[in-house]
Amino acid sequence: MKFRISLITFLLLACSIFTFAQSADDLFSQARKAAFEESNYPKAISLSRIALQGSPDYADIRVFLGRLYTWSKKTDSARAEFNYIIDKQPTYEDAYVALGNLEFWNENTTKALTVVNKGLKAVTNSEPLNLLKAKLLNDLKRWEEADVLLADILKKNPGLTEARSLASRVKKNSAKNKVGVNYSFIYFDKQFADPWHVASIDYSRQTKYGSIAGRVNYANRFNSSGLQFEIDAYPRISNTFYAYVSGGYATEAGVFPKYRAGFSLYANLPNSFEADAGFRYLRFGDNTFIYTASIGKYYKNFWFNFRTYLTPSTSNVSQSFSLNTRYYFGGADDYLSLSLGTGISPDEQNNVLINTTNYKLKSNSISLGLRKSIKTFNILTFNIGLENQEYLKGVKGNQFDASIGYIRRF
Repeated sequence: MKFRISLITFLLLACSIFTFAQSADDLFSQARKAAFEESNYPKAISLSRIALQGSPDYADIRVFLGRLYTWSKKTDSARAEFNYIIDKQPTYEDAYVALGNLEFWNENTTKALTVVNKGLKAVTNSEPLNLLKAKLLNDLKRWEEADVLLADILKKNPGLTEARSLASRVKKNSAKNKVGVNYSFIYFDKQFADPWHVASIDYSRQTKYGSIAGRVNYANRFNSSGLQFEIDAYPRISNTFYAYVSGGYATEAGVFPKYRAGFSLYANLPNSFEADAGFRYLRFGDNTFIYTASIGKYYKNFWFNFRTYLTPSTSNVSQSFSLNTRYYFGGADDYLSLSLGTGISPDEQNNVLINTTNYKLKSNSISLGLRKSIKTFNILTFNIGLENQEYLKGVKGNQFDASIGYIRRF
């Protein structure tokens, strides 16, 4: 008899626990619906708190409640919820991620890094925590550490889009100095009897305001030689915005434009998108202004970018478009590239042909490239391209170019 009573009591207790667990899950589901479908955070908070009354250690619900408080700008309440789970369940990864993001979004980057480091001691090799740590190191301008960390993340998961996007930005800042040399050979089957030769050497330095680079270009075109001196700068405005500012002067007009300048404003957008808009200025005999804009997207191992150039003249507006794709097979300096374009780009070596006639010349181009890092600080670049270009009205010719380059970071 006693056994039957104990068994019945046990079954009733088990059923009540199961029923309540179902109730907590149901309330959690309702809270998520209220937050994400109805955008009703007060209702979602209320439902989450009711669910936690009977299951106070239900980590998913409590961290969700903390996030609701975060989105509602109730930071103290959010911290309390995250810390409750960290104390109770020190290996619960999501609590560290949520608390680290809370501090980061409230500009407490150093405090956020402390939280993340604590989480990585409890949950070693956590991808979300390591990725958040890389963001924090980037924000603290500790780029070399961020670069190493992102390289390790991408080695383990090459298709992690967010890491790929961040790695590209961090790589530009990770080495304080960079020296590069490049040589291009350009052959024409009809337009010119002699090939072109273009070579350059550049040096860039990373500063607290952004990178600045000086470059000397040499070219032999039209049986003439000339030098061009350029300065490029990439000033950082915020974590979202940075700019490109450039200027150049040439000793021989025609081989290069006598003067050139450029400006673009870049934005790092959500979901691994990026965009820019600006202008380019070239002076040969006349002044030429070209306006440009692009949109880019990182997706797993790929980067896609679509760019347009618009060049107004007295009789028409010349347009050029390009679609650029990269496939990353390693870090930020390891990728294959493919470019498809129509029209003449002012950022390419053949910009000396811009506005040589009032007629809107047509051209189509394709190029393939390889960029490969060797022992982190050495980078080799190769590129080949073919362009079918209308150089006189109704007359077309082919242009083949090949280039090789070397970059040393230190």
